[in-house]
Parts: sequence; structure tokens; C-alpha cells
Amino acid sequence: MALERPSRRTTLALLVAGGLSLLVGRAVDAFGPLRADGGDRWPADDTVSLPAPREQSDVSVEEALASRRSRRSYGDRPLDRGELGQVLWATQGVTDPTDGHRAAPSAGALYPLELYVVVGSPGVEGLDPGVYRYRPESHELGAGRPGDRRSELRAATLDQEFVDDAPVDIVICGVDERTTRKYGERGRQRFVPMEAGHAGENLALQAEALGLGTVSVGAFDDDGVREILEVPHQGDREHDQRQRDG
Repeated sequence: MALERPSRRTTLALLVAGGLSLLVGRAVDAFGPLRADGGDRWPADDTVSLPAPREQSDVSVEEALASRRSRRSYGDRPLDRGELGQVLWATQGVTDPTDGHRAAPSAGALYPLELYVVVGSPGVEGLDPGVYRYRPESHELGAGRPGDRRSELRAATLDQEFVDDAPVDIVICGVDERTTRKYGERGRQRFVPMEAGHAGENLALQAEALGLGTVSVGAFDDDGVREILEVPHQGDREHDQRQRDG
């Protein structure tokens, strides 16, 4: 989504599978729910800290709801880390450290969603271009694939040019097994897509409150996006589990 109000900045992009996706004009993009493994293969020690999120704003929920629109034109100034961190926190951040509850509701508090951030050049001040994974518990980014991957992402989204224009694309992935262990097939068909919708709307409203633009995108090639993010699909996860089990 991208904001076009002259007094507000614009640049984010977000995509989500399963009928929902968002593109954030000033530097964020999200796809969801792709079938991923939660980034378990990523190095645990290569991290980037994010500023602590704030819990107050001059923009009311009602104002953000009234002004929210899908926006596909973005400004060329990169986001700062605080803006990116605030958007990620609103989408999947921990709001109660005692019990681990997050900003978006989750069936059984199982939290199957994983956020990936595709950062362009320039995309976020002080952040190298590349693919990152958001870690809600520590409110930080884990570094993955280096380099500006926006053009690859554009190709995987049926050549929608605003995916390449946005400084940042946020991808929402779903790890179905976290939910299906308790709820069976209903978890995959209903609960995980519902949760992606909750998270996507949180992101859209937070972006609006920050003066950022977003748009939802549902047309993309799932396998192509997985390759760009370097997250395995279900078959790969089952193979890895068999290898660990011997």
C-alpha cells in the first residue's frame, strides 16, 4: 500500500498468499501464507536489532481505517529502522512478554506466521539490501540472502512493477503444521489464512498511521517466491525431519 498525501511519506510493499497480500510503498512487502519452515535453516547469530516499538500515536484507529487505500506509487526515500520495526511489530510483534501473545490473533495462540522482508537499494537506512526474517520474540531481523531481490520478486508476481518500485517488500509465510497439529485440516484451510488476514490488516493500518503506502497482492508464483526467500516447502521439511530422526 502506498500513501499519496503530500504531507506524508510513501514507500512500502506487502504480499500475502491465499487471497490476501500487501505491498508497502516506502519499503515493505508481504506474501502469505506460503508454506515455509519458519526459517529454521537460517543462521541464528547473524541478526540486526530494531528500535523498541512505540504503543502510542497521533493517528487514531478510526483515522487510519478511514484513510486506508491500496496505493501503488511510492516515494524514493528509504525507511528508517524505526518505521520498519514498527510495521513488523504491529504485524506479528509480541505485545505481552509474559504469555507471548502477539499483535494479531492466532487460533490456539500457535502463531504459524513468519515474516520475511525483502529490502531494496536503497530500502532501509543502515540496512544492507537482502532478505531478512523477523524474529518477534527478540524484535530483531535475522539476515538471509544478500542483495537486492526486488526484480526477482517482481518476476514472481507476474511482473507487477510496483513490487520492484517499493523500497521494501514484506512476505507473510504460513507454517501450517503449527496449527494442523491441534486443529487438523481446518487449520490449513481456515485458521492460517484467517490469521494472515488479521496480520495484513494490522500492517496496513500501522503503515497508514506512519504515513506509509501499502497494497495487497495475491497474484504470484508460490514456488518462485520460496526460491527467492530460500525457504523450503512441505516436502523439504519432511525430508529434513527424517534426516534428523535418522
